[in-house]
Amino acid sequence: MAKPTPITAVKGFRDVLPEESARWRALEDAALRVFGRYGYGEIRVPVVERTELFARSLGETTDIVEKEMYSFADRDGTGLTLRPEATASVVRAYLDTGLANRDPQTRLAYRGPMFRRERPQKGRYRQFHQIGVELFGRDDALADAELLMMLMEYLAVVGARDTRLELNSLGDATCRPVYRERLRAFGEAHRAALCGDCLRRLERNPLRLLDCKVPGCRAVLAEAPLMRDSLCAACAEHFAAVRALLRAAGVAFTEAPRLVRGLDYYCRTAFEVVAGGLGAQNAVGGGGRYDGLVAALGGPDVAGIGFALGVERLAMATAPAAAAGPTVVTVLPLEERAVEAAFRLAAGLRAADLAVVVEAPGRSLKALLRTADRRGARLAVLLGADELAAGRATVRDLVAHADRKGALPLDGTPAALAASVRALLAGPAGT
Repeated sequence: MAKPTPITAVKGFRDVLPEESARWRALEDAALRVFGRYGYGEIRVPVVERTELFARSLGETTDIVEKEMYSFADRDGTGLTLRPEATASVVRAYLDTGLANRDPQTRLAYRGPMFRRERPQKGRYRQFHQIGVELFGRDDALADAELLMMLMEYLAVVGARDTRLELNSLGDATCRPVYRERLRAFGEAHRAALCGDCLRRLERNPLRLLDCKVPGCRAVLAEAPLMRDSLCAACAEHFAAVRALLRAAGVAFTEAPRLVRGLDYYCRTAFEVVAGGLGAQNAVGGGGRYDGLVAALGGPDVAGIGFALGVERLAMATAPAAAAGPTVVTVLPLEERAVEAAFRLAAGLRAADLAVVVEAPGRSLKALLRTADRRGARLAVLLGADELAAGRATVRDLVAHADRKGALPLDGTPAALAASVRALLAGPAGT
């Protein structure tokens, strides 16, 4: 019988192994701690939403809606989509669960996978993961500045390297139509130099011209009008107030007058965080204000602002953290009759909040020790005939390569076992 062909992961989707997963968890846990100090509580929203949620919120002319969503029909014909981003889902939950009525000024944090059928590249996958926040019910500049201060504080806490906050204003319903027409006129004057996608964007939504990544289009659009020259008095005042507050708090930023966000719901404050050493795709996150989105999804006229960070990119921009968590101990029964004692001893060590792996007998001591070392264990607990007879286990320090005979009682309480293990770790190799 022919050997079956192995099944590989779908293109753009990948497995996250324990070492990388631990780094992600550390980034997520730090986010919830920092964001919690600013009053944000965690929300978990579904991975699947109605397709119309994203079509209405993101804009039908965005690349995400036109090209990148994973959408399908449910058995009853309902159009469903794997969420390509979380803001629309959080707004839907804000309305659907009654939070908009109970607590209009709600602060929510989230984490989890998103899905877009983009071209896979370093740090960008078709299933990717985000950490983010949304703040509802505040339209003042202080809310913007505090959110940005929190973002940069978090990046400092996790040790993100060489990061820069880029800031712009996208105007609002009063002044953006004026800018849109200026951009349309500019595009019409340069039609011959624009790609096919940009020609379609020119007819449907000229702001999307600024999203184009085609080098020829980018060269042309480098001369396009700037939004800051079309801001109304209210938007200009708001943007000035945000910048003044950031300067007062010592939060560094760079003004980026050509910065736009790829989603239609953004207005006024928009920002990105970019990091050095990531190549052309150097953004680790971004966000902005979306004051009309709640109303567009059927809710009250409530302001909102938020951001999302890509976990994959963020992990690339941060130095690997030192191993955290409980010390790993490997228990090695050296013969079959030591298995029961090894099982009981491991249970006692775990009850003391130590991470413990028990290996099966039947291999040489040398092979068992190699396995323990490969698992990252600091201590190996040896159980053979002598240890069973004495009622006490030998402990080998895998860093110092030294044995401590009778170091652990086989019938010790979790507290006594923990004290013995910590005393061993405090020896020369543990300092």
